[in-house]
Amino acid sequence: MENLIEIPWDQLAADTLHALVEEFVTRDGTDYGAEEVALSRKVEQVVKGIKKKEYIIVYDQEMDNIHIVTAQHWRSAGN
Repeated sequence: MENLIEIPWDQLAADTLHALVEEFVTRDGTDYGAEEVALSRKVEQVVKGIKKKEYIIVYDQEMDNIHIVTAQHWRSAGN
């Protein structure tokens, strides 16, 4: 995890944060269970989680991409 840098959500423009979260929730393998959830609702849920520090936005220097991880995962990795 040494190649990962935390990106403070409040340092991003609102439209950038929205686009980042939208891309995250539409990635292959992102599943929200048995019920269909609208894209706008998924984005809203993740943005709220980021603002409540349940999720962390991280930049992977080695892969040159951005991830959203749970705060618990981030802390357990020593960050």
